[in-house]
Amino acid sequence: MNRIGRLSLPLRPQVCLLCQTQAPRTVSPLSGWQAIRSMGNLRQRRQAARMTLSKDVAKSSLKSSRPRNERSGPFAGMNQTTARIRETSRPRSQAALKRSGDSDKAPAARKEESPLYKALKMQTTLSPVAYARRNAVKEKIAEITSFDQFNLLPVVRNSISPQALPGLVDVVPTPIQRLAIPTLLNDSLPQKKPQKKKGDDVQHNYEQYLLAAETGSGKTLAYLLPLIDAVKRLDIEQQEQERKEAEELAEKEKRGEIDITPKVAQSNAARPRAIILVPTTELTEQVDAKVRAFAHTVKYRTGAIASNLTARRIQNILFKPTGIDILVATPHLLSVIAKTEPYLLSRVSHLVLDEADSLMDRSFYSTSNEIIAKCAPSLRKLILCSATIPRSLDNVLRKNFPDIRRLTTPNLHAIPRRVQLGVVDIQRDPYRGNRNLACADVIWSIGKAGDTESRHPFLAGTPKMKKIIVFVNKREEAEELSQFLRTRGVDSRALSRDSSTRRNTNLLEEFTESPAPPTADEIMLARQKSGQGNAIPFVFNPPKKGIDRVLRNTRVLVTTDLASRGIDTLPVKTVILYDVPHNTIDFIHRLGRLGRMGKRGRAVVLVGKNDRKDVVKEVREGMFRGQALI
Repeated sequence: MNRIGRLSLPLRPQVCLLCQTQAPRTVSPLSGWQAIRSMGNLRQRRQAARMTLSKDVAKSSLKSSRPRNERSGPFAGMNQTTARIRETSRPRSQAALKRSGDSDKAPAARKEESPLYKALKMQTTLSPVAYARRNAVKEKIAEITSFDQFNLLPVVRNSISPQALPGLVDVVPTPIQRLAIPTLLNDSLPQKKPQKKKGDDVQHNYEQYLLAAETGSGKTLAYLLPLIDAVKRLDIEQQEQERKEAEELAEKEKRGEIDITPKVAQSNAARPRAIILVPTTELTEQVDAKVRAFAHTVKYRTGAIASNLTARRIQNILFKPTGIDILVATPHLLSVIAKTEPYLLSRVSHLVLDEADSLMDRSFYSTSNEIIAKCAPSLRKLILCSATIPRSLDNVLRKNFPDIRRLTTPNLHAIPRRVQLGVVDIQRDPYRGNRNLACADVIWSIGKAGDTESRHPFLAGTPKMKKIIVFVNKREEAEELSQFLRTRGVDSRALSRDSSTRRNTNLLEEFTESPAPPTADEIMLARQKSGQGNAIPFVFNPPKKGIDRVLRNTRVLVTTDLASRGIDTLPVKTVILYDVPHNTIDFIHRLGRLGRMGKRGRAVVLVGKNDRKDVVKEVREGMFRGQALI
């Protein structure tokens, strides 16, 4: 039974309008022209329904009673009938503000609008170190209390106190020395054959270490003692080998055997055993002084080359007939010499990159990497040393040295608590935004403070010579600020790359070397000249015309980051940050000129209108709590 039958509708013949044939049809309430019109409208409505979407397609559920403007789901953005216009405009990007010329309004607006803006955003330049690892290292090194516990040669161990640390009674190794010296002395890595990688690169077999510790913690001595010990042991091995060869030759002569094989004696000139790379000429002289101090008792050959030396002087240092054991150099100069002298790096067993965060940045990376590759065939140990681990250095190490062993101290990236940080707002009276005037006023306040000489009984009551370092961000500001301070009666000098190397060396000597105690003859002569009891008057140059007052007993060095890395400024007790540093790395290195070898120090930072006060505040709080800045 068909569908028409189930409806039980009466049938009647009807003539089809198109073919004029009889066809069964259901009874329609419409007849004639009304039926034709109804069928045409139905066909049009069905065709339109297939070409459009339903008005409910954007709804997550047809039963939802939510208003149309609040609909959600995967099709929420379709079939919009009204424009969604925000009542408040979206904050513009920094690039858009620069293009439109409204960049002056950008910083303040972004700080207030962005809730995710953190005060120490610039500390992300540092690589983090977990506190669990710091505590584990602290427990590990707690048992080491003396240099006698290290497996050093007796001649090296006995030279530590008189040569490296003269004048100190209780010599105790620092945390980085407790951690690094026994590790570098231990040749525990198994010997492996070189493995070829993709491309034709060869992975050579040498140990890799990263020494990272806070500034002023004795990192130079931490890698220098194992280095000297290794050089002496290699020297002993060579002497033993030569003795055996001489005995074998004597036995052959007794038996009447004649060795007709000619032996060519290979010279060790310009073929050092160990190389220490440093980024600047000033550091070359400082590290070379430490290396030469041990050479008086341990007996080895050393030398240092830098750009301030003449070509003849460099040639005499390298090509000594007796050879050279430890060489201190800068990467660029060493790389240039190695291109003309192919055997210069053929005998290097130990390579040290001091201030590795600088030697592995964009300016030194290609040169340092080239030297490492040339030393690789004979290299036994590669040692990287730094006071900070930037993220850029961390990425380079993970890519090129994935097996490197990291030796970090518990206080890495922390400024010592014995260093106090003061803040001066230069926008307030009486400075009113004059940064130079604020700097001069701070120096005068420190210079006039009551600090008397107490290093000798005959010098009691004599004003002590105070040495202050002022750091600026721009190189051209160093000389300008130095001239301004001199007009205010302050003995100031500028240190920058624009000055000659000899002048910079002489300036740094005053801020790196502690004054020697006066002799008895000097004290008697001073007493006779002064005629004022036991006090020795400070001799100073007469003031120039136009200067009403002169600040006595105070010397100021205005410099950039040139003097902030590796320079041992032990006699400096005050550092002034003329500009707020760009990032936390500069904070650590500049304030690291203070608090060296357990001494106290004070720092003052000048904060202006456009400076990051929130950053300075959080750095100061971190110093007070003794926490790392990352």
